[in-house]
Amino acid sequence: MIVPHRRRRARSSAGRLLQTSIGLLGLALLLLLFADIELQRPDPWGELAAIGWGLLSPDFWHIEQLPQALFNTLAFALLGVALSAPTGLLLALAFHWRWVRTLCAFVRSIHELFWALLLMQLLGLSPLTGVLAIAIPYSGIFAKIFAEILEESDQRAWKLVPPGSDPLSAFCYSRLPQAWPHLRSYTRYRLECALRSSAVLGFIGLPTLGFHLESAFNQGLYSQSAALIYLLIVLVFALRWLFWHPATVPLYCLVAILWLPWSLTFDLGLVWHLLSQELLPAPLREQPWQAQSWLNLYDWGSVLIQQQALPGLFNTLILSIIATVASGLLALLLFPLISSQFLRRRGRSCGHLLLVSMRSVPELILAFVLLLVIGPSMLPAIIALALHNGAIIGHLIGQASDGILLRVDACFGLNRYLFEVLPRIYRQFLAFTLYRWEVILRETAILGILGIQTLGFYIDSAFEELRFDRALLLILVTAFLNMLVDSSARWLRLRLNLSDGPSTLIPTHPTR
Repeated sequence: MIVPHRRRRARSSAGRLLQTSIGLLGLALLLLLFADIELQRPDPWGELAAIGWGLLSPDFWHIEQLPQALFNTLAFALLGVALSAPTGLLLALAFHWRWVRTLCAFVRSIHELFWALLLMQLLGLSPLTGVLAIAIPYSGIFAKIFAEILEESDQRAWKLVPPGSDPLSAFCYSRLPQAWPHLRSYTRYRLECALRSSAVLGFIGLPTLGFHLESAFNQGLYSQSAALIYLLIVLVFALRWLFWHPATVPLYCLVAILWLPWSLTFDLGLVWHLLSQELLPAPLREQPWQAQSWLNLYDWGSVLIQQQALPGLFNTLILSIIATVASGLLALLLFPLISSQFLRRRGRSCGHLLLVSMRSVPELILAFVLLLVIGPSMLPAIIALALHNGAIIGHLIGQASDGILLRVDACFGLNRYLFEVLPRIYRQFLAFTLYRWEVILRETAILGILGIQTLGFYIDSAFEELRFDRALLLILVTAFLNMLVDSSARWLRLRLNLSDGPSTLIPTHPTR
């Protein structure tokens, strides 16, 4: 009687997976009816040919201040991670407290680009703005992942610690050694993410590779743009050799601190004015004690929510769902390129090179390039998000497929893919895809600075108009949406009994 019960439970679980997959695919197709995916350029081939020629003929010699931009990009990323990783570890130790989990969820739900726009009002275009813009949200991300790693690590040594032992010593000698390999691997991966974030900060004026990349593309200097993109990809590839040993990290951090041109003019009066006036809703600035001010606040908020927050939220959610499904479909096509079940060593090395190159270029930069070719619509954003995140999910699924043991007489080709490998990794694939939904939503919001009418479009417009109260409200709406999607994706993973432990969510560099 036990075996039939298990079979019924397996069929029920498989049925839920199938229903969820069909439901997500159907929802994405339905939302395409509401998405703006029109080709704005009737003849994009001329622009595409110019960009293609630039990719084939990179120009490294006529980019002003290229070494400075390269080292600034690396320094911002390194110092941001150096601050956020220890902070995240400390928060992870208190992650069982609800207020800590809520705080971490809030700070990581706001994209580093939005943090930079806020910090610029206090610190200007200083190195501290770039470092803190990365460190603040990454602290929340590290706290969540580190807490999960510590929870899933072997607890036997921790349980054998005598009562009354020093808590710090007990942690360092019983829990930390068990979790250290995964903590170190995730920190290396997060440094790769920080490098992309650092490059993206150049789009708002910080002197990183993104600043020169945007300038080169706007001037039609596609050979210089290609050189900058290649440098970013090479820098991502070089991370595993630059930081091959943890002992080198303090030395690199010291060099980064000495390299950056630290200059900070901190005015307490300016801070107080920003907090008490600029960030305060306009109706409450003069006479907040009067009832009429609160009535005006209601009108102010209603207009802002109806005209900006709701349209931006709707477009952000539509774009994120379509991009998530597109990323999953692309990942299913890409993962055989790095799987030992389908290709030999040389073929897998080429596949790793392709996938790491695809994920090395930030979505914002990909979307920016595609906007020049296709024109302003959601289509460039969908393609950019799908290429970047599809490569990441494909990398994870390809790694997972390497652990499958097949029979000697197992079939080959398409039959192996459909009937041997895919059914065994599909649960992990769906878990990875749902996990990426929150990340895709954060990136979807910032694509608004390129003119796509997501929440980021209205936030960027508010900053340009110096209406910081509107920008703050819209950023809070963005944070709430991210937290809601994170909770929804987690609930869906639990309902489907999907396992996506943090140790399996770390893409590695090509090693085969």
